[in-house]
Amino acid sequence: MNLIINGKTADIEDSCRTVADLLGRPEWEGRLILVELNGEIVGRDIYGDTQLNEGDRIELVHFVGGG
Repeated sequence: MNLIINGKTADIEDSCRTVADLLGRPEWEGRLILVELNGEIVGRDIYGDTQLNEGDRIELVHFVGGG
């Protein structure tokens, strides 16, 4: 499935069907992330219920500590 993640096209395996699946990938796992899907903020409590579809535009914003 092709998604647009942070403005870049990404070919994601078909087994990645939800926002929770996406955030479980090694590059995002364990990070504090804000998710926007097609212009709408996705609440953390519905990551597992939010389906991803071909061509979805996703913005993943992660926070970095420091001063």
